[in-house]
Amino acid sequence: MGYMDLALSYSNQMRIVEAPASGGGLSQNGKFSYGYASSAGKRSSMEDFFETRIDGIDGEIVGLFGVFDGHGGARAAEYVKRHLFSNLITHPKFISDTKSAIADAYNHTDSELLKSENSHTRDAGSTASTAILVGDRLLVANVGDSRAVICRGGNAFAVSRDHKPDQSDERERIENAGGFVMWAGTWRVGGVLAVSRAFGDRLLKQYVVADPEIQEEKIDDSLEFLILASDGLWDVFSNEEAVAVVKEVEDPEESTKKLVGEAIRRGSADNITCVVVRFLESKTANTKAYSQISSAHTSSSQEANQAQTAVRNDLDHKISARETNQERKAVHSDLDRKAENESVNQKPVTARSGDLGHVSSKQKPVPVTETEHNVSSEEIGSAGEKDKMPARSEPKKLAKNPGQEQTTVHNQKQSIAATKTTSSEQRGSVSEKNRKPIAVHSDSATSKASSVHSISN
Repeated sequence: MGYMDLALSYSNQMRIVEAPASGGGLSQNGKFSYGYASSAGKRSSMEDFFETRIDGIDGEIVGLFGVFDGHGGARAAEYVKRHLFSNLITHPKFISDTKSAIADAYNHTDSELLKSENSHTRDAGSTASTAILVGDRLLVANVGDSRAVICRGGNAFAVSRDHKPDQSDERERIENAGGFVMWAGTWRVGGVLAVSRAFGDRLLKQYVVADPEIQEEKIDDSLEFLILASDGLWDVFSNEEAVAVVKEVEDPEESTKKLVGEAIRRGSADNITCVVVRFLESKTANTKAYSQISSAHTSSSQEANQAQTAVRNDLDHKISARETNQERKAVHSDLDRKAENESVNQKPVTARSGDLGHVSSKQKPVPVTETEHNVSSEEIGSAGEKDKMPARSEPKKLAKNPGQEQTTVHNQKQSIAATKTTSSEQRGSVSEKNRKPIAVHSDSATSKASSVHSISN
């Protein structure tokens, strides 16, 4: 190795990677925004190109985005960048039959590229991964190994296929055309080209075609963004990893810069170009959905608070009603107690043997004199006749307790029986009995004591 070779080796190892060129924009109707970033990476030359274009066609806002990765030089990729979309939007069926217009534009651009290369001895070619936005339709067309990936409903989906010579259908097409595929570090057409479809490549044109594969997607609330990138990104990124990076960065230009920078950091050895298109309808829908959820949550919270307030009010009402009923019961009980006391206090202190009443425990029994002891036999007999009469009911109300009423009646019967069986000896001891009242019953509820006295007239 000579001095110059050694110097070049060191210079390649020490080559400073420049920051990617980047930019972005917003559509006039506000339905999508876009960003792009492109870097030569660790390569000494730049063969990647890209195009971001917004046009108005027949009153329709149309977005055209493409990534073009050249090989054998930059001429083919640059030519495709400058002519492909112009050929497409001037196609008479661009609006009415967009798919056929895209296929025609690809093949026409390839033919014009080959004609322009007649004076050149060097053979060059280019891949193309493009996205066309027309109304609510997204049409992705691809030739070569650049790739288009969308994020729908938070998930990554490839909407293009890398055209590699080892794919069974591609190998079959090449061999049917008289070509062959062989391994030379990777699978190559004729042992030269690592892609099976491309623009240009005059010497291999019989086998390497520019017929695009086209896939259509509907632009709706679930479609979040699109990534177009050359193979310099996909060499070190999976579809899911690239989508995850873009999710974290809302601004499309910043997300492309982050993708390109991360691809360089991961060791990509190729040029790296990336375009991100964000569909703003999905963002608006998500914002509306969030607002509806927040409103529903707020309404639910208000209803819950109202329900809790109603429950508290109902509980407070029940407690208040219960306390009021308790107070009323206490007042009625107090009134009943007073009425009973007044009724008892109005009774006479003394009672005849025939009038079996209740004497209040507060009243003192009247003492019996000697004259009252000398009762004649006729008076005793008349007293006996009176005892046979049913006892008169007192004007006072009986206790509400049935057990108390039974006790009172039972005591009355005992008093009448005692009067009927009075003997002459018992008559002699009338004075002693009259001095000591006989307790009939004790009412625990009203704390009253009643006594019955046998008093002769």
